[in-house]
Amino acid sequence: MKTFKKITLLFAITFISSCVELDLNPLAEGSSENWYSNEVEITMSLNNLYNIYNWYLNTEEYTDDWYTRTDLSPIVAGTISSDWNISSNLWTNCYRVISRANTLLANLDEAKNIPENRIIQYTAEARFVRAAQYSILISYFGDVVFYKEPLIDISEAFSMSRANKDKILQEIYIDFDYAIENLPLSYGDDELQRATKGAALALKARIALYMQDWNTAKDAAKSCIDLNIYSLHPSFNDLFLSKTKNSNEAIFVFPRSIELGLIYSTGTNGIVNRMRSRNVGGTSYYNPTWDLFCSFECIDGLPIDESPLFNPRKPFQNRDPRCTATIVEFGSSHLGYIYDPHPDSLNVLNLNTGMYVKNNDSRGTIQWASYNGLLFKKGIDEDWLDLITDPDFIYIRYADVLLMYAEAKIELGEIDPSVLNAINQVRARAYGVAVSAITEYPAINSNDQNYLRKKVRLERRVEFTNEGLRYMDLIRWRLAEKALTNKNYGMLDVHDLREKIVKSNLWFFPETPSIDEDGIVDFTKMYSEGLVRMLSQRSFDASRQYLWPIPSKEILINRNMNQNPGY
Repeated sequence: MKTFKKITLLFAITFISSCVELDLNPLAEGSSENWYSNEVEITMSLNNLYNIYNWYLNTEEYTDDWYTRTDLSPIVAGTISSDWNISSNLWTNCYRVISRANTLLANLDEAKNIPENRIIQYTAEARFVRAAQYSILISYFGDVVFYKEPLIDISEAFSMSRANKDKILQEIYIDFDYAIENLPLSYGDDELQRATKGAALALKARIALYMQDWNTAKDAAKSCIDLNIYSLHPSFNDLFLSKTKNSNEAIFVFPRSIELGLIYSTGTNGIVNRMRSRNVGGTSYYNPTWDLFCSFECIDGLPIDESPLFNPRKPFQNRDPRCTATIVEFGSSHLGYIYDPHPDSLNVLNLNTGMYVKNNDSRGTIQWASYNGLLFKKGIDEDWLDLITDPDFIYIRYADVLLMYAEAKIELGEIDPSVLNAINQVRARAYGVAVSAITEYPAINSNDQNYLRKKVRLERRVEFTNEGLRYMDLIRWRLAEKALTNKNYGMLDVHDLREKIVKSNLWFFPETPSIDEDGIVDFTKMYSEGLVRMLSQRSFDASRQYLWPIPSKEILINRNMNQNPGY
């Protein structure tokens, strides 16, 4: 059994919503008067808390790394309101899980014939889940309603006001600390795989980092590292594929399984088809942005606007290996075809038949091919061809812990060899070499705080693309108002693309864009010269959107519930 712990997704219990959003009585688990009487019922209740739909991570649609043709999510369009369904669903789901965790904790003493050590473990698991859910709530909403006991009286639920998030944070730490003290490092082969000591440490570090409690983040991350049971997966490319299970890098994971029907979003409008190339029947609707593409450094460790190794005509050459692991390289094999978005590449090689076929990934052939020429590659392999795939959903992994440790130490001004080693471990793995092989990858060796802050932020962007972390990073760094008001660019329409770019030998990028100190890419010059097309204008509303709105229905039913500013 590998050292990381998987969360067993058992759907033995059906969710049934209660009449109010704080979920007074978790009806799906039976009445608290007759449930929780034995270990089977308690285990079922715990499994319910681990349902993947209760654990929120952002979609990349909310960031400057993700592009959906000319569409904008409400976040980057600046249009979210108190009626926004995503905000409402997040609030509802978090409180549903909190209520169920509270009810379980209140009834554990009623269970019969369960050893004390098992009761302690179950208590630790429930408190771990509760801490994680409150962590989500304060990250998005700030001050929120806080309670640790079951709410029996509906009038009580309708009268609760928001508690200060800093006080809630201390309660979160108390729950995580109990989990850290009482959860196992690992489970036996014959046991269900759930939360562990390492998971509690990692998630404690995450919420501390989000709240800029650098000392707590540093200490929790360091304690997780010092468990010596996690390590970086040998291959960055393979880590996210469906064939990779039980990686020692994964700390908290929701496993998927085709056999059990637990699969990635599929079907014509599912995420699988929208990320697949058009040559295999996909829609190439979800694409990486040019902003993301330009963020990967060159192999000399310099950004593309500073490195002599960058060639805008061959933009994939001499780049950090995570570039071609994340974005499909032009002229490379992808899902059985050579990928080539060039407008004059009207036919392309089918590697399975050895025959040339119509190139549906070129806008010279089909207008709906990728508007900016880019496709995601990270985690995508031949398993995606039949629209059914089951890669594990990694909620937090060891690379994140290393970079959280480094960031916290940098912000504290405690820059020492352990900081450089943490960053360099992640960078070296990208190149497939040992961290000590400093001549084989661009190792970081500076002690300058500003420089290291810039590097660790960039490292998080290129390491965690499409893993749901970019949005909250932009929020906590207070960069959303800059990154998410930037324009989104792509290729010219086909006629102009051929006339202005191809005939002038300016394919793919007409020139090298500039990148500022915050990693924001600037295509303004190329746009003003008519060499690129603006696809959309991001419009993040900094006056209010650093916090999400409290759902309007909560305000309507509770006179003591106040709204976040601007909604």
